[in-house]
Amino acid sequence: MLHAPTDPGWLPLALANFDAVLVDHAHCEKKAAANALSMLQAYPDLPDLPSQMARLAREESAHLARVLDLMAARGLTLTKDAGDPYAQGLQKHVRTPAPERRVDRLLVAAIIEARSCERLSLLAEGLTDPALARFYGELAQSEDGHQSLFHRLAVTASNGDEASVDARLQYLLEQESRVLADVGLRAAIH
Repeated sequence: MLHAPTDPGWLPLALANFDAVLVDHAHCEKKAAANALSMLQAYPDLPDLPSQMARLAREESAHLARVLDLMAARGLTLTKDAGDPYAQGLQKHVRTPAPERRVDRLLVAAIIEARSCERLSLLAEGLTDPALARFYGELAQSEDGHQSLFHRLAVTASNGDEASVDARLQYLLEQESRVLADVGLRAAIH
């Protein structure tokens, strides 16, 4: 789905600063769970969304618990969340009228999940610890399913108009490429 692949310099940076990536990853999982609950609060009338977001919040919370366990095993503690300039940059492109906002929120969530999938896959390939590599491979598969879920819900939110959803998705993916370039390389998931 993504227009721009992650810069090849990201993986060496992430591996060299893996503790920082773990802390950032914990914040990402926390925000993913919170976003699922926010979607449930905002759009309870969208068919299939409530049950899917309840499951997603539970799954993301379980991922958070696993990342926190990894951090504890390494003697790391969760720091205050400094925010994510990548996600913030994408949010600037969400339209404000209610129907368009709902579709855009779902598509931005799909894009974030797609980028997470790509980067978690890179970590799975680059980590030398077999247990960590397996863990990140499992998470990447999960993120792949999440991006599909959010895209499906966006189509539902637009009354099945997949063509208009995909046109909007292409626009948002162009913006995502720009946001990614603006944020630059960081020892973070996004």
